[in-house]
Amino acid sequence: MDARPQHDRGFGIGLAREILRVSGSGLARDIGGRNGGPARARRGAPNGQRCCGRPSVIRQAPVALRGRLSVHEPMARHVTWRAGGAAARAYFPADLQDLAAFLGRLRADEPLLFVGLGSNLLVRDGGFDGTVVFTHGALSVLRLEDDGLIYAEAGVASPKVARFAANHGLGGAEFLAGIPGTVGGALAMNAGCHGGETWGIVAGVLTLDRFGRLRERAPADFGIGYRHCGLRDATDERFAAAWLRLSPRDGEAARRCIKDLLERRIATQPLQLPNAGSVFRNPPGDHAARLIEAAGLKGLWVGGAQVSEKHANFIVNPGATASAADIEALIARVQATVRERFGMELVREVRIVGEAAGAAVPCPEGERS
Repeated sequence: MDARPQHDRGFGIGLAREILRVSGSGLARDIGGRNGGPARARRGAPNGQRCCGRPSVIRQAPVALRGRLSVHEPMARHVTWRAGGAAARAYFPADLQDLAAFLGRLRADEPLLFVGLGSNLLVRDGGFDGTVVFTHGALSVLRLEDDGLIYAEAGVASPKVARFAANHGLGGAEFLAGIPGTVGGALAMNAGCHGGETWGIVAGVLTLDRFGRLRERAPADFGIGYRHCGLRDATDERFAAAWLRLSPRDGEAARRCIKDLLERRIATQPLQLPNAGSVFRNPPGDHAARLIEAAGLKGLWVGGAQVSEKHANFIVNPGATASAADIEALIARVQATVRERFGMELVREVRIVGEAAGAAVPCPEGERS
């Protein structure tokens, strides 16, 4: 089999039948929702409140798909660890409307993974047997609303939001400059650093469900904690965008704050090597890096993966030769050693998905050699 990803710009019928709902009249399907729903006349309700006190569903007319579908997509190209297996299928949407249309036609049982900049993620060497949706470069709208809120779609890089806010005389988002991911990822894990957390500045969010339906939600709809966010209702929704409420601040002062934060990151983190950011959450009243270093694990290697000598809560892939199995084994080794030495359980911040090597993602029909 050719190792390069195979692209089907026109959604060839074999691949389409594999993952898309196909009706007798072809691939067209109303993405507005099975039961309809109230149309939204505007976005960004004041104070993050929802219209009529219930989630609002935004209906959309059927549209042609404009994104790019790929099969056997190497995920090492898309995750910041530069390691791991392939995704059986990947979709690169043109924009939010196109993504909604794609989801509206996707089989309900198709495993689905949203990826932004690929930080905080490891795909096992056997790959991910489902569809990966790439949001960065697609869900990219960033604007200042008339009511003073910042609207940022899920694929916008978090540092870009920090700079945008500072350039518009708004403060409170400076910490986002230190988060190596997108708005969607920051929302999903309540990312934070230097005293700030994502949900501390969220006025409301726009979510997208498996059927391509968009709805506005308030922070009260979510259970939010340290490096955690989840809907209180058991529904399968992903973050599409957020409205951020910030405070007026001198733009120059905000930019200086961002500059200082970035200089601290460069001085203390191994940014020149492939990494996924902080691997473990900080335990209550302590720091994961301190525990790892105190356990004598700084600089430890497993295969091509190493506990960073610069910051012990980072695992790096110095020669880009580590397998996902190397990284996962090193994570487990660190957890076991800290548990044995200090009786502390380090909880992973990074997400691990997919199959181990030996259970590789099958090639789609027509791609076997």
